[in-house]
Amino acid sequence: MADQHPSPVVTNPWHHLRRYTDARIGLGRAGISLPTQQLLEFQLAHARARDAVHLPLDIDRLTGDLASLPGLTEPGEPVLLHSQAADRFQYLQRPDLGRRLDDASRERLAEQVSGNGADLALVVVDGLSSSAIQANVAPFLACFLDALGQTEPDWRLAPLTVVQQGRVAIGDDIGQLLSARAVVVLIGERPGLSSPDSVGIYLTWNPKPGLTDASRNCISNVRPAGLSFDQASERLIYLLREAHRLGLSGVGLKDRTGEVVIDSSTNNKNFLTNDGQS
Repeated sequence: MADQHPSPVVTNPWHHLRRYTDARIGLGRAGISLPTQQLLEFQLAHARARDAVHLPLDIDRLTGDLASLPGLTEPGEPVLLHSQAADRFQYLQRPDLGRRLDDASRERLAEQVSGNGADLALVVVDGLSSSAIQANVAPFLACFLDALGQTEPDWRLAPLTVVQQGRVAIGDDIGQLLSARAVVVLIGERPGLSSPDSVGIYLTWNPKPGLTDASRNCISNVRPAGLSFDQASERLIYLLREAHRLGLSGVGLKDRTGEVVIDSSTNNKNFLTNDGQS
């Protein structure tokens, strides 16, 4: 009978928690190193994260997906814009150039302004993960626009825009040029080793250049394996309605969609709601 050799991998007692998270916990060890399988998975995740940053956005495919979205005020291909960062290398080296539009884009956008402006400008930006935008923006917007059409008040939408080599703050530039009361930026978030395809959503009321992140509300980790499109749409619509009611966004506007209200009139007593009567 052949000798039975024990496995060289020492199991970590926390390994069972991996079923609840994509985080790299409880990986075990082989000697003083990671097991080969876990090391290869780490290297693959790292390569995917790097690809997400450097892979160019497929503009033709994206504009085709966005042009067919129902619920847009002006159906058709989105307006294509570009930041002042000439290429990806400059974009990564000079974040400031990614926050403003180049001159050609400003002229193109000026042609889109009509009447008294719009209530809401939707801005799609490649950001630090083009794969996140490529995969998730069109299905999210389809979900969001459907839900937005069922809410009050009615939101007049500006022409949809797509920005290459952009940062979050470029939405302030676009919102002001479109005379929009609010701007929502959908941007590829900095990829992590377990989330290379995450979309961030940033809402700014009364956008204008020079605002800081304190003036924005953020909804993060929007993707099938993170915050679902339905949940993200619900949060965004709540924030939009509150921003419209209060006339502000940022630190003065709190997302309360996840709060649970305790009804003290019920008979379910606990030490948090007990009024001292036994």
